[in-house]
Amino acid sequence: MFENFLSIMIFVPIFAGFGLLVLPVSKEAARTIGLAVSVIVVLLGVKLFLSFSGSTGSFEFVEHVAVNESLGVAYSLGVDGISILVLAAAAMLFPMVYLLFKTKAKGYYANLLIVQGAMIGAVAATDMVLFYIFWEVMLLPVFFMIGLYGGPNRLGATIKITIYTIAGSLLMLAAIVYLGIAHHTQTGQWSFAMANLSQLSLSGNLATLAFIGFMIAFAIKIPLFPFHTWLPDAYTEAPTATTFVLSAVMAKIGVYGVIRFVVPVFDESFARYALILACSGVIGMMYCGIAALAQKDFKRMLAFSSASHMGIIALGIFCMNVQALTGTLYQIVAHATSTGVLFLLLGIIEERTETRTIDDFGGMAAKAPVFAVFFAVAMLASVGLPGTSGFIGEFLIILGAVKFNPFIAVFAGTTLIIGVCYMLWLFQRVFFEKTSKNLEDFNDLTAVETLTILPIVILIIVMGLFPQPFIEKVEPSAEQQLASFTKIQQNGDNEAVTITLQTGRELKTGEL
Repeated sequence: MFENFLSIMIFVPIFAGFGLLVLPVSKEAARTIGLAVSVIVVLLGVKLFLSFSGSTGSFEFVEHVAVNESLGVAYSLGVDGISILVLAAAAMLFPMVYLLFKTKAKGYYANLLIVQGAMIGAVAATDMVLFYIFWEVMLLPVFFMIGLYGGPNRLGATIKITIYTIAGSLLMLAAIVYLGIAHHTQTGQWSFAMANLSQLSLSGNLATLAFIGFMIAFAIKIPLFPFHTWLPDAYTEAPTATTFVLSAVMAKIGVYGVIRFVVPVFDESFARYALILACSGVIGMMYCGIAALAQKDFKRMLAFSSASHMGIIALGIFCMNVQALTGTLYQIVAHATSTGVLFLLLGIIEERTETRTIDDFGGMAAKAPVFAVFFAVAMLASVGLPGTSGFIGEFLIILGAVKFNPFIAVFAGTTLIIGVCYMLWLFQRVFFEKTSKNLEDFNDLTAVETLTILPIVILIIVMGLFPQPFIEKVEPSAEQQLASFTKIQQNGDNEAVTITLQTGRELKTGEL
C-alpha cells in the first residue's frame, strides 16, 4: 500500500501535464498519456475511498512536512468526510474526457492534467497557504483552455472570468494573511494549519472583512448570486470538456472551500449572515432557473441549470445543521455525475451536428435510443427523481432547510419545480418531436462511448437506491464541522449563559 496516496494523486497528473507541454509529442500521444494518468488517479481514488473509514470524523491518509517552521507554513494533506466525496469526484470523472473527445490539441490535454492534479491538491490541503497555492494553479489551466480553445467569443468570456477570479483570489490572500497575523497575535506563533486557525477567537471589523473576503472568493467560484454573471459566457464559450470540468468539479471546490475554511474559522460571522447567504442561494436558484427556460442554446441552458442547482447545494451549508450539510456533500457528487454526463453528451451532439440550437433537434430517441436513455437518467437525477442520486441530496438539504427556516425551505422546494419544467421541456423537444434534418445521419453511441458513460449512469442509480454507505463516510465529519456553531442565550441579568450545540445538548459554561 502506498504511504503517500494523496501526493501521488496530485503530482503525477501535474508533472505529466508539464511534461506534455515541453515534450514534442503528438496530440494522439498526449491523449493516450492523459488517459493513462487519469486512470491511475481513478484507481488510487477508488482505493482511497474504499480504505477510508470516516467513523471518527478525523483526517486520514495524513501527510505533513514542515516547509517553513518560522512562518508556520507546511505541506500538509489529509482526507476526512468533508473532502472524501469531492476528491472522489475530482478523481473519477476525468478519464471520460480523454475517451470521448479525441480531437483536442496537445496543450489542451496537458492543461487538463494540470487542473486535475491541482484540484485534488486543493481538496486535500489542510494548510491554508498550501490550499491557496493549489487554488491558483487550478485556475490557470482553465484560462488557457477557454482562451486558446474556446468558441468565437472566447476572448470576452476569458477576460470576464479572469477579472472575477483575480479579484476573488486577492481578497482570499488578504484574508489568509489576516488569519496568520491573528494566530501570531493570540498565540505568539505563526501557523496556517486549519486545526490551529479554527481555534482562534475572531471578532471586530477586520474579522468581518476577512470573512467577506473568503466568501466573495468562494461565491465567485460556486457561483453564488449575484457573483454568477461570468458563468453563462464562460460555460458557453469554453470547449465542452472544459465546461464539464468547471461545472462537475471546480464549482464544487468553491462549496468545499466554504465548508472547510469559512465555517470552522468564522463561525460567529457565518451564523450572523447565514440567513442572507441562504436567501442568496435561493434567489440564485430561481433566477438561473427562469433564465434557463428562456434559452435557445442547448449549452447555455445547461449552464444556467448548473448554476441554479449550485444554489441549493450552497443553501445546505448556510442552514447550519447536520442534515443539510450531509445533503450538500452528497449532492456534490450527485450533481457532478448528472451534470457531467449531460455536458459530455451535449459535447457529442455538438461534434456530430455542429449546432447547439434546441430548435435544430428533434426525434433523437428513435435515432439513438442508448443515447436517449443515458441522457434521461442524468436528466432525471438532475431534477431529483426518487431512485436517483439527486433525490437523496436535495431531500436532505430541504429537510435541513425546514429546521433552519421553513419559509426558505418552501421557497427552495418550490423553485426546484422550475428545474423540472425546463429539463422536461428540453427532453421532449430534443428527443421526441419530429426528427430534424440535422439528426438524419446521427448515430447512436459507439461501444467505447457507451462503456465510458455507463459506469457513471450506474453510480447515479446506486447512489439513489443505496445512499447509506456514502452517508456513513460523511456524517461524522459533518457533525464535527458544525460542533463549533453555538447559540448563546443570556438571561436578564447577563450572568448565566447557556450554549446549545447543533446536537441539541445544552452545556452550562461551567461544563466547558
